[in-house]
Amino acid sequence: MTWTFTPDVDVFLASAGPSLAARPVEHTVALTVTERLRRSGAHHYGDDDPLLGWWRGADGVVAGTFVRTPPHAALLNAVPPKAVGPLVELLGAGPDLDGVNAEPDTAALLAVRLPGYRTEQAQRLYRLGTLRAPSPAPEGRSRVATRADRALLVAWVQGFADATGQSKSSAEWLVDEGTERGSLTLWESGGTPVALAGRTRILAGTVRVTLVYTPPGFRGRGYGAAVAAEASRAALAEGAAEVLLFTDLADPTSNGVYLRIGYERVADRVQLRRDM
Repeated sequence: MTWTFTPDVDVFLASAGPSLAARPVEHTVALTVTERLRRSGAHHYGDDDPLLGWWRGADGVVAGTFVRTPPHAALLNAVPPKAVGPLVELLGAGPDLDGVNAEPDTAALLAVRLPGYRTEQAQRLYRLGTLRAPSPAPEGRSRVATRADRALLVAWVQGFADATGQSKSSAEWLVDEGTERGSLTLWESGGTPVALAGRTRILAGTVRVTLVYTPPGFRGRGYGAAVAAEASRAALAEGAAEVLLFTDLADPTSNGVYLRIGYERVADRVQLRRDM
């Protein structure tokens, strides 16, 4: 029973990729992150090298993964309790564990072993059941964002990052890659863009709706629900078997919106951050 670490995404995927693909809903973020590393290079997320790891049980089967792409929190998935202690012993409270995103039980074990860490955010993963149109439906229509929208899109992706406490460093890349794939959806009212939603590539049959953002001046009118529903519809039309999204549990409005358009709870996650 041991952890193995590497900065090489191909080495990681050769060993841990099948376990991620076997449960793609729960591993949606790890699949997306490693795919971006594979496509765009080791320093897609920042100047520091990634750290990727997997735990093998006594039977030799991969039973947990660790994905760290500085400056983002380390992502732990399906880590058995007996693997938490060895992980802390190997990495300690160094820079590779300044932030951790994990299932609640794993986060609780880590919090005991890592004094000075606090819960920064509680998240919920949803999967789409039967898609329902927002009711009442807001005025307007959806359209696919294009390169002509770039300045607006970059500003809104940065606004989304500010609102959710995420890094803005990938905003331009997300916009350029998203418009190239046609995966950014705008909702317009009277010809004016009022809300945005994006979606990831199809990986192991799953797509995650991301970047759902309504600027402050347009909120409270149903535009966010409408654009999220349209992005979900586009994912299904592309052939996704599962459409997913994450919410901040501290935001009851967004959680209520997604429930109303057909999303169903899958699991919760906790993000820990070390007090500096």
